[in-house]
This record gives sequence, structure tokens and C-alpha cells, in this order.
Amino acid sequence: MNIHEYQAKALLKGFGAPVAEGVAIFSADEAAAAAGKLPGPLYVVKSQIHAGGRGKGKFKELPADAKGGVRLAHSIDDVVTHASEMLGNTLVTKQTGPHGKQVNRLYIEDGADIDRELYLSILVDRTVGRPAFVVSTEGGMDIEAVAEETPDKILTLPIDPETGVTESDAGTLCETLQLEGQARTDGMTLFPLLYKAFIEKDMSLLEVNPLIVMTDGRLRVLDAKMSFDGNALFRHDDVVALRDTTEEDAKEIEASKHDLAYVALDGNIGCMVNGAGLAMATMDIIKLYGAEPANFLDVGGGASKEKVTAAFKIITADPAVQGILVNIFGGIMRCDVIAEGVVAAVKEVGLKVPLVVRLEGTNVEKGKQIINQSGLNVIAADDLDDAAQKIVNAVKGA
Repeated sequence: MNIHEYQAKALLKGFGAPVAEGVAIFSADEAAAAAGKLPGPLYVVKSQIHAGGRGKGKFKELPADAKGGVRLAHSIDDVVTHASEMLGNTLVTKQTGPHGKQVNRLYIEDGADIDRELYLSILVDRTVGRPAFVVSTEGGMDIEAVAEETPDKILTLPIDPETGVTESDAGTLCETLQLEGQARTDGMTLFPLLYKAFIEKDMSLLEVNPLIVMTDGRLRVLDAKMSFDGNALFRHDDVVALRDTTEEDAKEIEASKHDLAYVALDGNIGCMVNGAGLAMATMDIIKLYGAEPANFLDVGGGASKEKVTAAFKIITADPAVQGILVNIFGGIMRCDVIAEGVVAAVKEVGLKVPLVVRLEGTNVEKGKQIINQSGLNVIAADDLDDAAQKIVNAVKGA
């Protein structure tokens, strides 16, 4: 689960992190009053969407030379003008894709006198099985570009969960980021604080880009991005309350209601699989034969007929889907349950695209019998390779 920048900053402020004063607004009518609460005379008007690259983004409805989704304002009148242009319009960035995201809320923030911009994030480093800081002196830009062009300017520092951020760890981070004087003093306090927030709130990502050194030598969190472990949200009602479903795919929201692991993708072949590994393999082999998966969908090892029906309905609700591949290996999951769910779903919503079903494992013969006697126009497959070729050929009209 992701939250907006202003929400992330409020959370970090609760842990003691240095952030600027700011006010979130939801309509242009609120802009003047919001800016009036800030010291000024420099303000920053920030689009609040769940995507990066906002500053370099472009609004679909505005002229090509219009400013992006993060703008400086030197007066309250400028704040109002920017808010009027940005709210309700669609912002396109590298991370949103060409469809973009509608801006429904803004963050009006007090400006800062910036000396240097740094990069900092905390994530779970699977290579060492520990949380790790990733830091660089090259802040304010895509960390992927830094990693590709100047990887020597990035430090990854794993943290021992038993000790947390030690004084030595904090010192290493300060040295890498070239912090001296007051900035170093701030860093020695800030880095353990950020780690504490990451751990206590069960985050999967905390990114501060940029972390700035101001002209007075103090550190400030100028931007903040957070993602949370969905499996731990039951412990954090305060975080759940920050969820903005308008930023999420409607199909993914529906899937979460049925405890389905679903991620929407950009392809045209819908996939329903049991087991994350098999789902990944199914997506890979679809790509191998020249097509693209429309989703990742793991119905789980013990799905009921109702859960399978819900999963199938979510796939068919995607207008981009031109074919469906059901690939089930029945270990805990029984093939006849899958078959009953597929038949029930098709009878309820109809079937307008090719459907390939590959079943193997527990009760496979019973499952095949249910499919064969259903009267549905289903293409049977013997194995994964056969199934992938058949659905790709069916979609391509071969």
C-alpha cells in the first residue's frame, strides 16, 4: 500500500524528522487560505499522486510548455493560479504511463533554501535478508539513472536488525553523503529515526528524494515516498486510514476484497494461476511466445469455488484482455474446485474471448470432466508449454 507525500511527511514528523510546514488541499478555493498559514514568501505547490517524476511531468489538458506537477510560487496569487491549473487535470510522468493520473489533491509547502540535494532510501535487501539504506550524493534525480551511469556514487548499507542503526552505521552514511558540521549532527540523529519509522510501521520502502542540506547547514526531508507491507496492515489502523483508493486500479481493489494476489499489467492475455512461482512462470512463457500478460493473479493454494469465480470475473472485466489462460497445478488446490469456479463465472458473465485451461494434479480427471461437460467453448491443454502456445495462437487468430 502507498500513501501520498504529505501523509508520509506527517508520519515522519511524528517520529521527529525535520520537514517543512505544509497544508494539503482538495480544491482551488482552499489554496489562498492554505498558503496564508505558511511563512512564505516562497511556496511550493505539489501534485499529490502515487507516482514519481512529478516535477518533470506534463498535464494532458494544458499546453505543452506549461509547468509540471511541482511548481514554485512567489506569492499567494501564484499559488492560487497553480492550484486552479493543476487540480482536476491529468498529470503524465515516466511512472504513470501515457494514461497519467488525475490530480485530486495538492500539497502547499513552505519553500526551502537548498544548498545540496541528496538521495536516501530504506528497503528490504533480499540479497542479505536485512533492511538496508541506499544513499547517494546525487539526489533529486532518478536513482536508476545514477545506478547506470555512476554506480560508484551509491552506497548500500545493510542494517543488523538486532542492533538497529549504530553510531558507526550513521557515521558511514554521513561520510558517504559528505555531511559536515550541523548537517552531520542532524544526520546522526535523522538516520536512526528514519530506520525506526521504517521498522515500526512495517514499511517495504521509505524513499527521501531529495534529502536536502539547506544553506543554513540543516538537513530537511524535502520529499517522502512510502510503501507498506500489505500483510502487516492489520497492525496499523492509522496507516490503513491514509489509503487513497482513487490512486489504485479498480480491479486490484476488487481483488483485495477476496484476498486475491492480483496485479494489473499492460498485456492482453489474462492469467489465473495458483501459486506465485507458477504464476510468474506462466507470465514468462506467454512472453516467450510473443504475447504479453494482462495481469498477475495467484488464487492461492486453498481457494474456494466463490474465490475462483471472483477471480475470473475480475479478469474478464479488463477490456484489454483478448484471451484467458487458466493454469492450475492441484497440490492443496483441487482441480475440480477450479473447474467449478470457472464454469460458474463463465455462465454468470459470459465468455467473449478464447479460454485455454490446463489442469494437473489433485482431482485432475474430475476437473477435466466438469469442463468437458459444461458446454463451454474451452481449449484444453496438456502442459504449460502447450497451453501458452494455444492461447497466444488463439489471440493472434492463428
